[in-house]
Amino acid sequence: MKGNQIATLMGIVFLLVGCASAGNTVAEKRAAVESMRSDVLSQLYSEKPDVQQQIASSAGYAVFDNANVNVIFASLGGGYGVAVNRTTGARTYMNMAEAGLGLGIGAKDFSVVMVFHSQSALARFIEHGWAFGGNADAAAKHKHQGGAVAAEAVVDDVTVYSLTETGLALQAVLKGTKFWVDDDLN
Repeated sequence: MKGNQIATLMGIVFLLVGCASAGNTVAEKRAAVESMRSDVLSQLYSEKPDVQQQIASSAGYAVFDNANVNVIFASLGGGYGVAVNRTTGARTYMNMAEAGLGLGIGAKDFSVVMVFHSQSALARFIEHGWAFGGNADAAAKHKHQGGAVAAEAVVDDVTVYSLTETGLALQAVLKGTKFWVDDDLN
């Protein structure tokens, strides 16, 4: 892949991410993140009702909205979200970016919910935020039409759920994801 193609992909991803957390003021941006969080949890609870009890008994959870683009051997994505400490009620607003290598083509808008089963796993996520792993999925979905296949994973005291909102993608990618605290919203 040529440098200008990678730059174009990165520009598309960051444009999607920038538009996703709409709002001019800190309060408007937080409200947009909270609205996304509520919508994603409602969707997850309707698809997997047992997750509501899992979150209620957890140390905390995080919800992220992510846009991802795959072109042949490169996968790039970015998003935003919030981590919630169930013990203290504290919210930490965060951003995310991911890059990977593997076979894939397409674009998709999806959400990720992470359930932290211990305070140490939650603290480690907020403080360090890195996640590495593989991903294989297929998605052909627009709103409620179509379907998507994605994995549910449990790693290091964290259960991760992925929900595809829209997109057409087929990918098998080894990628790294960086989550970091959004200094502007905290």
